[in-house]
Amino acid sequence: MNKIIKLFSLFIGIGMLLTSCQKSIGLQSLPSTATFKVTQLTNIDPGGNTVVLENTTPNSVGVFDYGLGTTTKVVDTIHFAFTGKYPIKFTAYLQGGSVQGITDTVVVTSDNLNYVNDPLWTALCGGVGQSKEWIFDNGNYGLTAGAMSYADPSIDQEFENYTINWDPGMSSLTVSDADMQDTMTFDLIGGPHLTVYKPNEPGASTSGTYFLDVNTHTLTTTNVSIIRLAAYINNATNWTNSIKILELNDNQLRIAIMRTNSEGAWWYVFNYVSKDYALNYKPAAPKLDDGFNPTLTQDQILSMLAGDAGQARRWKLDGGGNPVDWIDGGIGWTTDASSSYNWGWDDAWTAAASSSWIQFDRINGDLHYIINQQGTISKGTYSVDAKTNEVTLSPATLSLIVSGEGSWMDPTTNVLKIVKAWSNDYNTKGIWFGTSYTANKDEWLAFHYIVAQ
Repeated sequence: MNKIIKLFSLFIGIGMLLTSCQKSIGLQSLPSTATFKVTQLTNIDPGGNTVVLENTTPNSVGVFDYGLGTTTKVVDTIHFAFTGKYPIKFTAYLQGGSVQGITDTVVVTSDNLNYVNDPLWTALCGGVGQSKEWIFDNGNYGLTAGAMSYADPSIDQEFENYTINWDPGMSSLTVSDADMQDTMTFDLIGGPHLTVYKPNEPGASTSGTYFLDVNTHTLTTTNVSIIRLAAYINNATNWTNSIKILELNDNQLRIAIMRTNSEGAWWYVFNYVSKDYALNYKPAAPKLDDGFNPTLTQDQILSMLAGDAGQARRWKLDGGGNPVDWIDGGIGWTTDASSSYNWGWDDAWTAAASSSWIQFDRINGDLHYIINQQGTISKGTYSVDAKTNEVTLSPATLSLIVSGEGSWMDPTTNVLKIVKAWSNDYNTKGIWFGTSYTANKDEWLAFHYIVAQ
């Protein structure tokens, strides 16, 4: 299981020991102070930047708080990049309870910027002497669907190796306007400082320090927390200590917070973009399918629908493939049967489509159609308008053959709009017939027809 769950379990276990053992051992059996050792390795850093922390309290689990982060290791080596005084606090947990150590102070007399020159530090804060501002991803920057995603805690979720199991987008999240005004600025100007603007958290701390562990890909903040969606704050207990980073590059930051409320453990993944990236983001021009809004002559349309003069061709709805799509400016929502079903397709419609077809002919100069809808035959004539790519049936009938229910996904019309077509490749790609649902826009509810075998 992941590190945060282990640490959470460790403290739960410590709490149980405290409860079960206080009656038999008593707090008076505890040592008066916890002991620990702090060693500055001046042979490595003359300014005392490299520090070894050691828990010397027997039979204890120790927690060091060194201002930029915490550690529970018996012996751990940490690095301070900047000149300053750093209090070292230590707590030892024993069977009888917990004991505080006497706070020590590390004095660092010179900077060693080698400890903050990793590319991840630069990505987070812009580099030494720089600052960088981050905002929530609103789903409009080509990266994620919105400000928060979800990830399964039963699967290892690690830096650049994680799986998002639900990306709800902004409409399915509890997000306020105040949430989306939040900003957080990381800097390395004389030290690692974090400044936040939180209109969604009145009274919250707005400044503190932070530490980025490039080895464990975790972020620790002191006296301040990252920006978060207010509705989810009470659902988690750890917002500051060794929080997991899943993605960090020049444009994007994704931080995982473990949900710990009664809903059960789950990862909240908060999605951020750098403000500079957001301000300068320009979405790529949509790549239109070659078949969208084709430019066809009347003869090309007739040849595609019915074949050569004197021939006929039969078409059926692609019920078992990708039968339906919403096409907006040439870009569709669905790609296969699964996505069509997720969007609202129905098993009954697949059954209806399997026993239905429409046939076009062009015999003796006349244009006729035959519709077979589950054994019910209707006939008439049709005309073609190459200027609008429309095929008009007469008399009016159900032209988009699905179920005959007349629902919004089963429109009754006598006009078939050719939204997508490939006059030289119709045998494999078929035709998309659509009905516009938004005036003066290229937005179409479209149905996919393929050549019937």
